[in-house]
Amino acid sequence: MKKTFLLSIGLVVVGVLAVLEAAAQDSKGFVASPNEGWMVNVEEAYKLSEKTNKPILANFTGSDWCGWCKKLKSEVFSKPEFKSWAKENVILLELDYPRRAALPEAQVKQNAELQQAFRVTGFPTIWMFDLDRPDGERFQIEAYGKTGYAAGGPNAYIKNLDKMIALKQKSVK
Repeated sequence: MKKTFLLSIGLVVVGVLAVLEAAAQDSKGFVASPNEGWMVNVEEAYKLSEKTNKPILANFTGSDWCGWCKKLKSEVFSKPEFKSWAKENVILLELDYPRRAALPEAQVKQNAELQQAFRVTGFPTIWMFDLDRPDGERFQIEAYGKTGYAAGGPNAYIKNLDKMIALKQKSVK
């Protein structure tokens, strides 16, 4: 009787997880980020970046296995100071490379292509950039800068990101 009850509970949990996973997928077949404010589809991030004239801040992460990625998330990305700064200054894009969770094929392909384009070899890698489509088809990347994990909390991290923005704005003038 206990085995039957546990098996039933297990099947219900699996069913609920499947429904939640399906609900988390957007119309393009991407699984939404569990992190508030982070987009996962570069096309959508590009459109919002173009509309708001804000650069994209891309987090190349191994969310379920990378210790430094988890540390960066807990010490910086999850803090109110960073969230407030990000909302005003950048479009957040999470490019995840999990080992224990499966992502839809389209999302895996997009993330692999961006990893190659940005030559990302370690995690976390954070790139700030603008995208442009001068020919209407292919993206052209204009990088502000690259970083990774850095100790010091959200204010020190924000200061570094602000320097990237200031240097890019200075180089455009």
